[in-house]
Amino acid sequence: MPVPAAGPRRVLRVCRERLGALALTVAASASTGCVTVKAHERAQLAKPEMNPATDALEDSFHSHIESAREASFGGHGAAGGGCGCG
Repeated sequence: MPVPAAGPRRVLRVCRERLGALALTVAASASTGCVTVKAHERAQLAKPEMNPATDALEDSFHSHIESAREASFGGHGAAGGGCGCG
């Protein structure tokens, strides 16, 4: 006996369910991306070892890799955003 084809209402319901699950997943993952650094935690971020540019040799190596990948050079001396990240 042949299996009856799915009706258009069933197809729409399945699409709505999948779209809802996708929207819920995107919303959940987007809400976890923003972190506010509290004032007492900024002291830890301001330590010299937290600055990625403290090692000149490593910085020049990363600059060389970046220029090779992106065909660009420079722009590495910008100031931080005031959060103590370097």
